[in-house]
Amino acid sequence: MSNLHVVTSVLFVHAHPDDETISTGGLIAYLAGRGIRISLVTATRGERGEVVAGPLSPLVGTPALAEERERELERAARTLGVNEGFWLGEAPARAPGLPERRYRDSGMEWIRPGLAGPAADSDTDALARAPLGEVTNDLVAVLQQVRPSLVISYDQTGGYGHPDHVRVHDATLAACRALSLPYAEILDSRTADAEWFDLDAQRPTVVAALRCHASQLTVDGDFIVHSGGQRDPIRTAIGLRLR
Repeated sequence: MSNLHVVTSVLFVHAHPDDETISTGGLIAYLAGRGIRISLVTATRGERGEVVAGPLSPLVGTPALAEERERELERAARTLGVNEGFWLGEAPARAPGLPERRYRDSGMEWIRPGLAGPAADSDTDALARAPLGEVTNDLVAVLQQVRPSLVISYDQTGGYGHPDHVRVHDATLAACRALSLPYAEILDSRTADAEWFDLDAQRPTVVAALRCHASQLTVDGDFIVHSGGQRDPIRTAIGLRLR
């Protein structure tokens, strides 16, 4: 795979705004810095996200939250060096002949620490409730336009079980197989069959991009503090495994 020197363009597929930075920000910045063209597909606007206590708190549960998260994503993507971004369900990330649709954040519930599952009250237009074939066909459409050298998204658990992440994995992998495009899944820990990237040199860029997502998180030293108070280390190391 990484003979990344033979890769000229990479398309990342993520479920919500901020996922691109939290899980792959260092890698995006690294690849962009090597002159590789970066495309990003984001599946939902993260409408069901909590909001950091402060001036943006009134946005919780309102249409204005989705609008704010769109702006946050645009700023973060620009900071990381993304060349073009698309919303799943909107052209060109929509199957030909279908009216555009907005996939909504499905929400989640914690099953146990570190493992999420579906929310009991997800909306009928939620991503996780959309037919897998429809989501896959939308991704096929954008992949046919962009024709990346490599596609990067989640592993089969979606990283931590969020139903939107799992749906993105399943649909992206299916779309890549339909078009014979290479798919690399994101890993948090080293395995013998994965390529590992230590990208701490990208930390300042990642931190700057994280700060763009002010509705969802704050940065405290080497840690992300999420809107719910959870603290996670800022990730600059990442594994990729071809599927």
